Amino acid sequence: MQEISKGANVSLTALSEDAGAVVVSLSWSSVSGAGDADVSVLLLDANGKVRSEDDFYFYNNPAAADGSVQLLGKTPTGNGDEDRIGVDLTAVPQGVERIVVAASQYGGARFGDLDDLRMTVADRSGEPLVGFSIHDAGVETAFIFGELYRRGEEWKFRAVGQGYETGLAGLATDFGIAVHEEAEEPEEAGDPGEAGHGADAVAMEKAPDAEPEPVAPDPAPSPVTAPSPVTAPAPAPVTAEPVAVPSQTRGRGPRTTTTKKKVTLPKVAKSSLAENDSWRPARLFPVPTLKSDKEREVRATSVLLSVMAQVPEFGRRLTAAFGAPAGRMQTFTEVSLPHGDTPRRPDGVIRVERAGKLWTALVETKTNGNPLKPEQVQEYMDIAARRGYEAVITLSNDVALEGAPMVDVKIDGRRKHKVSLWHLSWAEVAHQAQMLIRHEGVGNAAHAWLLQELLEYLRHDQSGCHGFQNMGAAWVPVRKGIEDETLASDDPRAVEVVESWERLIRQVCLRLGGELGQKALPVQRVRRGSDPRARRAAAAERLCLDGRLTAELRIDGTSSVIAVTADLRTGKVRTCVDVPAPEGSYPLTTVKRLVRLLAEAPADLHVETLVEAGNGPRGTLERLRPEPGDLLPKGGAALTGFRLSLIKGMGNTRGNTESGFIRSVDEAVARFHQGVVAHLGPVEARAGRQS
Repeated sequence: MQEISKGANVSLTALSEDAGAVVVSLSWSSVSGAGDADVSVLLLDANGKVRSEDDFYFYNNPAAADGSVQLLGKTPTGNGDEDRIGVDLTAVPQGVERIVVAASQYGGARFGDLDDLRMTVADRSGEPLVGFSIHDAGVETAFIFGELYRRGEEWKFRAVGQGYETGLAGLATDFGIAVHEEAEEPEEAGDPGEAGHGADAVAMEKAPDAEPEPVAPDPAPSPVTAPSPVTAPAPAPVTAEPVAVPSQTRGRGPRTTTTKKKVTLPKVAKSSLAENDSWRPARLFPVPTLKSDKEREVRATSVLLSVMAQVPEFGRRLTAAFGAPAGRMQTFTEVSLPHGDTPRRPDGVIRVERAGKLWTALVETKTNGNPLKPEQVQEYMDIAARRGYEAVITLSNDVALEGAPMVDVKIDGRRKHKVSLWHLSWAEVAHQAQMLIRHEGVGNAAHAWLLQELLEYLRHDQSGCHGFQNMGAAWVPVRKGIEDETLASDDPRAVEVVESWERLIRQVCLRLGGELGQKALPVQRVRRGSDPRARRAAAAERLCLDGRLTAELRIDGTSSVIAVTADLRTGKVRTCVDVPAPEGSYPLTTVKRLVRLLAEAPADLHVETLVEAGNGPRGTLERLRPEPGDLLPKGGAALTGFRLSLIKGMGNTRGNTESGFIRSVDEAVARFHQGVVAHLGPVEARAGRQS
């Protein structure tokens, strides 16, 4: 390991061939062993300022969404602590030029009270590369230990050792963060997320008019003396969510309430410490031992209901649509309820208390594609009505459709107390969990981890909780009838296939929306209030005539509408979208711009020019890239837009196996959005014609 002094710098790539990711360690000690400090990391742009509050990482914001920075926590040493930070330099955004690593103290403590202040940088394998010790700490309450910074294509480390008498507030202000003191107020009772953090917490926002910090030339050391406090007036608040900065009096005196940043998990997984792929991580909810459908139902119900009770955001998301109030939730399994001579045991019970009133729902669960039993659900509806419960919730792999109840039950109109019957798909459960931990956030890291473990459980082959996965018994005869042209136009099995197709499209929307963090919804081009059964009958008639299943889906907040066509005669799935031409632009400029936007799209993408009358030129992107002018309309026809299409082979079987129809449609939509629609950027896209 190379030792350097204050102000010196060294290239990390010159010290190791495996410096794409590093572990930075800050350590200190004291005679009593009681010394402590809070570590923080700031990502700075070329002006030496944070781009937003999301570039500031500390105990309440410990990880970057892209996986570039992660606070790994403290490790006790003989007479002090060592704090470690993982930095994936390959994942650091291009707009970040410097990564500042600092620490701050609280309650009047000073860094001069600590001994052995030291910073080390190790490579991905844990091999120490460079070390730097601070020997001149005094009255400072915050310290920049060092920084990682770009020079061309490489990353370098500089030993800084710059102290601040003004604490974390002074350090944060220097890097473009406006600091506002919070008024002290009693801590809200029962908030587990604030334990261990005391008063004098501050809220921070990006300072819009802060002067850029000069960047020192590469060889020059950073300043050693602490800067004077910044006295400029605080700027007007911006719309960014305030983030709590580490407290200055941990565990001492009155406490304050600050806005807490929601925790989401990065998409980039942590690097594994396993020796090989055969090592499987320990799971909170193991599933390989499940052998029967009854075991799967019992385990799945218990896992889901326990997570709902422990993660308030998740429990609320799943029950709000069923009329449940916001309140304290408790969940139960295998509850025995009187029913004639033989008690009944619903799979679960959900109870929510608000203002002294209880809301109760019975839960009936099915896994592995098993159908719900109408007589069983009817019994639970009767029990709920007698006992004054509000709802019965059915949970299975099937997807509910408008105008098509999952089970037929009879409601006794003579009863004053009405019970609502609701259905929830396992695909919806997985969607809501993914939305929270990937996009919207939950209250703390433990809740995010619980939801991640739930997702791992649901995705396991043995869980039986995979969502809609069977096109039904009518699929094979209908497809065969279309292939040999023997399917009658009034065959009732065609309606069954259309209903299964609609369920599949709804599930595809859930999965796509979970990945994007936005709602994706099927588009119904029918009059509002029209009978859904009549709509499905008309679609079944079209299926018998032309052998095609069609659908459109829209991503919320955009005008992108993806058209999906499954042609049962040719065995192909087509996904397409129409891109309008900008008004007033030159045709050749428009064509070249489109080809540039699709630089990373699949080479087999079909591009067709849309004109006001007739058909325009068409071809694959592979052929058009070197000659985009081939897309120009002939004969001076007016160019109105383009149709982009991908064609994929369709699975034969009715299930969700590798060769299954369901998986082929799901993969076709995912590939089309990721490979084509996502690259269109500001270009407006509308649904391609079903042709």
